[in-house]
Amino acid sequence: MLSLVIPVYKNEGSIPDLLQAVDGLRRSIDGDFEAVFVIDGSPDRCYELLRDALPGCGFTSQLILLSRNFGSFAAIRTGLQLAKGERFAVMAADLQEPPELVLQMDQVLRADEADVVLGSREGRMDPLMTRVPSQIFWGLYRRYVVAEVPVGGVDVFGCNKVFRDTLLTLDEQHTSLIAQLFWLGFRRKHITYVRQERQHGKSAWTFRKKVNYMMDSVFAFTDLPIRLLIRVGGTTALLAALFGLGVGVARLSGWIAVPGYAMTMTAIVFLGAVNLFGLGIVGSYAWRAYENTKSRPLAIPMRVQQFGQ
Repeated sequence: MLSLVIPVYKNEGSIPDLLQAVDGLRRSIDGDFEAVFVIDGSPDRCYELLRDALPGCGFTSQLILLSRNFGSFAAIRTGLQLAKGERFAVMAADLQEPPELVLQMDQVLRADEADVVLGSREGRMDPLMTRVPSQIFWGLYRRYVVAEVPVGGVDVFGCNKVFRDTLLTLDEQHTSLIAQLFWLGFRRKHITYVRQERQHGKSAWTFRKKVNYMMDSVFAFTDLPIRLLIRVGGTTALLAALFGLGVGVARLSGWIAVPGYAMTMTAIVFLGAVNLFGLGIVGSYAWRAYENTKSRPLAIPMRVQQFGQ
């Protein structure tokens, strides 16, 4: 059976088209099928609309309501945990990724050609002001987090049960799902597609969320901040030594009669800023390590309903 996991957040306008697309997938897939909708604390009427519509749909489904907004990674993870299939696929509720990708991923998994299938964007029909920040984000991600990530990024994926079970063992707070997919290894295959223009609503993937996701990815999968801190500290120490040497020579030569107040304050402020920067980096690592020691669940399913059994 194929379990299709769909995280839902602020997608009220796309629910009718989403259900129609899922029903079309069910008709095209050879074998058992279930759709797992995970409402990630959405403030609109997504839950009510799906709760009323799913009993009349022709496919087996689960409707999971999380107690609050935990983020798309936690929602996907919850859906994977509760899904009952042998093969799994993740699909976005805004339908910007073509639903046909699910069929292609399922074919690869059925043929046992790979353990995880990644949807790689080779183009997108979004507005320019959406494309440019996305290109910058994934460019930085490839350079500083996971070099294997495709140029256009990854939003959807499919996997077999072995990969799903292994992924769920990575019980980490403030991490990156995409980086975990690549960190796990296994047999991997990419399927390219063109991201479609959004038809309903506005994306909840804001600039602030992108920055937070990038920070989580960096702190969870690379020591880049520590290496930068070491370089900044080393460069600062070298500049300070050269500056001290120059001041000593000037003092012995009689060029400096009275120590400069402005230069002293500038040095104090500069070194203080470097110290605060370093403390912030170390604190970020310490805070994330502390969060993982709490062993809190990544998400809390408040209601789990099943339809079409």
